[in-house]
This record gives sequence, C-alpha cells and structure tokens, in this order.
Amino acid sequence: MLIAIIFRTNFGDLYVKHFLTTNDWSQQELALLLQVAGKLKQSPINSKLKGRSIALLFLNPSMRTRTSFDLGMQQMGGIAIVLQPGKDAWGLEFETGAIMDGDAEEHIAEAAGVLSRYCDLIGIRAFPSFVDWSKDREDYVIKSLAKHSPVPVIDMETIVHPCQELAMMMTLQERMGSVAQRKMVLTWTWHPRPLNTAVANSALLMGTKFGMDVTLLCPEPDYLLDSQFMEAAKANAATSGGSLQISHDIDSAYDGADFVYAKSWGALPYYGRPEDEWVLRKNYRHFMVDEAKMALTNDGLFSHCLPLRRNIKASDAVMDAPYCLALDEAENRLHVQKALMMNLLGEK
Repeated sequence: MLIAIIFRTNFGDLYVKHFLTTNDWSQQELALLLQVAGKLKQSPINSKLKGRSIALLFLNPSMRTRTSFDLGMQQMGGIAIVLQPGKDAWGLEFETGAIMDGDAEEHIAEAAGVLSRYCDLIGIRAFPSFVDWSKDREDYVIKSLAKHSPVPVIDMETIVHPCQELAMMMTLQERMGSVAQRKMVLTWTWHPRPLNTAVANSALLMGTKFGMDVTLLCPEPDYLLDSQFMEAAKANAATSGGSLQISHDIDSAYDGADFVYAKSWGALPYYGRPEDEWVLRKNYRHFMVDEAKMALTNDGLFSHCLPLRRNIKASDAVMDAPYCLALDEAENRLHVQKALMMNLLGEK
C-alpha cells in the first residue's frame, strides 16, 4: 500500500491522512499512484470500495470534477453524496472564532463532524475569494475542513488543483513514456477576466516534480505565480534533475517544446482589483495558443484542464489537432481519482 502523509490531523491517537497538495508526495509515491490509475483504466469496474462513501462539497461550479468523482466511486461499488453549501445544504463558516451573524448557518466544525460520521471521505471544491491574497494564499478553507475532519479530505480545487495535474501527468506518460528532461511550456493565455492560479500552480509543481525542463511563460513579471509555488518548483527541479525557467518571450519559450500546457490566471499584485488588472490584461490577447506558435515546438503536444474558451485561449485548429490531449486528460481524471480514493482508504 502506498503511504502518503499529506496533511495530517491528530484526533487523540488517530492520525488522518488528507490529500491537499501533490507536493508533499515524493515523485516515487506519485509514480506508483499513477501506475494504479493505469491498471484501473484497463479494468474500471471493481468492488474495492463497496460499502464506502464520499461527501463532495461544491462551493463552486463543476462538470468534470463532480462527474469523475461521483462516477469513480460508483464504479468501485461505493456511493457519492453531492452537496452544494448555500444551495442544497446549509451555508458554511470556515473561520475559527467567527461570530456567525452573516449568511452562514453552520460552522465547518459541526459539518465536518457530521459528514465524517456518515462518510469515509470528504472532497471540497472552494475557489479563493479574490479579495485578499495574503489570506487566500494560506488555503484556509480546506485546511479548516481538514482540521476538523477525522476522515481523509481531498482537494477538488482551491488554490491548487492536484487531481487535475495527476491526470495531466498520467496523460503525458501515456504519450511520452518518461517525461524527464522533456521541455514543458506552462503558458499564460488571455481571458476576459482574471482567473484562479490553482491549475497553473499545480502544473508547475507536477512538471518539476517529474524532472521536466519547465518554462513558465507569462506576459510580464506581474503574472508570475506566488512565491511559495515558485520556490517549491525550484526545489522540485533541484531534486528531480529538471529545471525551471521564466520567460516573457513567446517565440523562444515555444521553441523546441515537447509539451505546451495553457492556462489563464490573474496578476497577483492586482488581486481583487479586476478593473486595475484590465489595464495590463487588455494588451495580451496575442498569447492565445495557435498553429503558428505550436509550429515552433518539437512536434509538441498540447493540453488544457478545460473548460476552455475557443479562439480566446486556444484556436479551433489547436483544439482539434491530433496533438491536443485535453480530452484524454479529462478522461484520466476519473482514473487517478479512483486510485487516490483507494489509497486514502487503505485499499491495495
């Protein structure tokens, strides 16, 4: 059994493993998890989690995440309970010591306590507030849930999106075999509004964890990712034999790339101020991934986490090309999450 000590909660003598980020897993542990996912892809139906259950808390919209977790648990004989706090469940408060005179009716302490008595796992999707990055960068919502949960908690996207990047790496290994020393370009793309940095953070961590030569391409320094992820990626590269470069030049970044991963995100110095950030953003529509840019690569592959605005983030020609792996990556969400749920519940 793969042992993963991610973020642990101490309930007396009980130590609970949570999956909040991939960066606390070693490369070897992640590789073993991906091997299990590959086997599950070949034989998707089993009874490994018969009688087990997961509560899925969605504070934000979802299509792939909700479907893949729900279906994945069903395919292994278990049950998924989907809840939308504030809609079909009570609104939740996550702050310790909060005076609950606002909209939230229930504190996460009680919600986690109740759900953990019903279910064997809890997943949560909770985007940052886009008000105060100094607070949101601490990922306090999911950490508050983990603090109060005596069953494993899974990050279904907060300020990182670890399940998405497990799927990204599985897909790359299926097409490339070993990814070590292959050039990966993590490119910022245009979008009409600033988005969460979660997928970019996780892609940076995973690429460097597996020894890829990662180039982070963004329009200007204001679009660099948070220092905690930049420093973690540098440490990953030093351990794995990969590298991390920063570029603001499109042609040189794409040159010789084996893999291009696209995502849009907001400029952190303007976090919570979209009108001010627009002054920068409006100038960079040309960062869209198109055929001309992909022609600079080393017959490179392309992917995106989805959803994607066509002819905004990437052109129709790129999305419909045989080198586009976006649908393969989306499918692999199902398989890696099944392997993850098995692991956290101690199933071989």
